[in-house]
This record gives sequence, structure tokens and C-alpha cells, in this order.
Amino acid sequence: MRVAIHQSRTGIDPAANARAIVEAIGQAKAGGADMVFTPEMCGLLDQDRKRAAEHRRDEAHDPVLAAVRAAAAHHRIWVDLGSLALTGGADGRLVNRAFVIDDRGEIRARYDKIHLFDVDLPTGESWRESSAYAPGERTVIATTPWAKIGLSICYDMRFPDLYRALSDAGAEILSVPAAFTVPTGKAHWHVLLRARAIEAGAFVVAAGQWGQHDDGRATFGHSLVIDPWGEILLDMGEGEGVGFADLDMARLTDVRARVPALRHRRPITTPEIAA
Repeated sequence: MRVAIHQSRTGIDPAANARAIVEAIGQAKAGGADMVFTPEMCGLLDQDRKRAAEHRRDEAHDPVLAAVRAAAAHHRIWVDLGSLALTGGADGRLVNRAFVIDDRGEIRARYDKIHLFDVDLPTGESWRESSAYAPGERTVIATTPWAKIGLSICYDMRFPDLYRALSDAGAEILSVPAAFTVPTGKAHWHVLLRARAIEAGAFVVAAGQWGQHDDGRATFGHSLVIDPWGEILLDMGEGEGVGFADLDMARLTDVRARVPALRHRRPITTPEIAA
């Protein structure tokens, strides 16, 4: 399976963002990719909530989703659309939703981000995703012609129980689209994603946002493809663009045979606290 990653610097204009994704889909197809992966919030990245609200739509009327579906069908390529902010969540909040779209433009899977990023950083940045977004409530695996893909989004990567559930259910590739901050990216991006690949005995494809964005934030980049042994097959570093990696699914079988940790898993009970 050949995968492509679109490392983007998404801005505050959905139409421009849609054009960038559609162009990347064409580049991915021209490069021989079977599937292209895009970052979290690739339709609109704007922390000015009043301005962003002018562009919020539900799934049925989102122009970026419509453009990506049309491009997938036109180029006959599968797309893992990292995520879009859509209306329709609980209590009037938004959802941060990922999509897997097939080569006919049909939506094959949806996943709403479960873990929301509420934190104050030493840099002075403060994020409160839960004030705007409703959390997802279910894990999701997408079945493709090449592999089963376990879906997650950004902050999810800090919660290994999610990936245990996905790998227990048969996930062979873990998709982790992100818009990671620079300080946390430098400290944790590579080590956490390599750990998730090793624990699950699975490939990880992590498409990331990069650069200084129109709304003032900065993201880390370094979109990654990692094999089940934890080896990095692709690190896109800094800059925008499309990168490629070839996934040998026999590698997954070999690694799981050498370290059969998935077969050795046992249920974990609540710890007994000794007096």
C-alpha cells in the first residue's frame, strides 16, 4: 500500500483550504498513492470563534467535504480526511470529525474526536476545546482494500487505551491527524507516535499541520509514517507539501510474530492498594 501525506498550513479561508487539499489529492494520485491522509482541521484553522462561526456548516452542507469527495471520485483515490469542525454536536457544540472517503467519493467511516485538549501551556497559550466541541463517544475502524484503519485525532495519541481497543479490534494502521503545538511537538510528537506503533504492532500515519497560521498559532509539522517496529519511514519535517511512503503489510505480520504482545494481553483490573 502506498500512502501520501498532505502536510498543510491551513488558513482562515475554507475555499482556499479546499483548493489546497484538492491539489494535494491530485499530486498524491500522480505519485502513485492508494490513499492520501490530511491533517486535523484541514478545512479551517481559526481560533477567532466569531469569525470562524461564519463558515461553520453541518456535514451535509460543508463545502470542503464536498470538494474532497468530488476530488476522491475524480482521481479514483481513497482519502483519510483528517478532520473538519462541523455543527451538530451535543448541547449546540461543534464536532471535530474525521472521515474516510473511498475512490468513488463515498464516506466509508466517520470518527468524532474523543479526547479534548483543555490546557494552559507555559508559553501562555490556553486551549479549551471542550467549550466549543462535544467529545465523541465511540471508537471507529475503517475497512479499506489494503488494511483496517483505526481512527483517532491529535490529543487522542496520549491515551493508549484507545489504541489498545483499536488494535484488539483488528486495526493494522493507526491514523493520527493533528494540529500539534510547537512546544508539545518538540517534546512528545515522535516518542508518543512511535510508542503507539510499537504497542499496537501497527503502522502509524500521522498527518500534521505546519507553520505560522493566519490566526496567529504555530504548529509543529513533522508528519510521520512509522512501521510496527517503531521505525520512521517518513518524516516530513518543516514546510508544506505531499510526501509518500510504502507500507509492506508483510512487515506487520513479521513484527507481530516476533513480539506477540497482542496475543499476550490480559484484562487489567483495578489495582489493589496494599496497606
